[in-house]
Amino acid sequence: MLAGDRVIDRLDGFGAGGTLPRPPHVAAPEHGRRLALIVEFGLLFIAAPLIMRIAVHDYKVPLFYALPPVLLLMLVLLFADPTFRLKREVMRLFSFATLYSIVILFAIGASIVIYGMAKQMPEQLFALAAERPGKWLKIMTLYPFTSVLAQEFVYRVFFFHRYGPLFPNRWLLIGANALAFGFAHILFRNWIAVVATLLGGALFAWRYERTRSFWAVWTEHTLWGWLVFTVGLGIYFFTGVANPSW
Repeated sequence: MLAGDRVIDRLDGFGAGGTLPRPPHVAAPEHGRRLALIVEFGLLFIAAPLIMRIAVHDYKVPLFYALPPVLLLMLVLLFADPTFRLKREVMRLFSFATLYSIVILFAIGASIVIYGMAKQMPEQLFALAAERPGKWLKIMTLYPFTSVLAQEFVYRVFFFHRYGPLFPNRWLLIGANALAFGFAHILFRNWIAVVATLLGGALFAWRYERTRSFWAVWTEHTLWGWLVFTVGLGIYFFTGVANPSW
């Protein structure tokens, strides 16, 4: 099914929506391949964020200049893999029940966040939209396509397809994905960005594991991102280096 709430567990390990049936040595990697994947994971999801943090803050390299080389490498690894099909990935839609779940969770979470902002940081609440509406509108327009698109492709599609076979159960996979997503945001050098994205990463990983739908997590991530920049939390998600896109 292209649209549905639950994906039946694959016999060849956890994978992305675009994952095709994989041969046994790929689906259940032996020691050598498993070790290689673990090292690769460490380089891409631990070392790379640390290097980008240094490049952005110490050498003033704009994030959107530092990010493409890493993203390009992941694209090459993914599209060179004969067990992945992009068409299969983008054709996997999601059901009305999933949309309903996304909206309800967002409504509850947004209410809590707005209440917390009103109590703890009232001066920041809706400040960007009120004081700089042009910039706020530009972020709202570009964010889903310049940020969410890449993040969900890397942290859900690529991550699940490439490293899914390393995990014996969905909860370890979701936990590792959330930790990697939160760790990537050390780039912003504040604990709010890291904790927020750790929680968001857990939600998006859980959603993707259930639906294997890129569009489901793209939609959900976009909603939460819009909330962040609208309520005033966006100040914790800027690097301090000029972004050529925004």
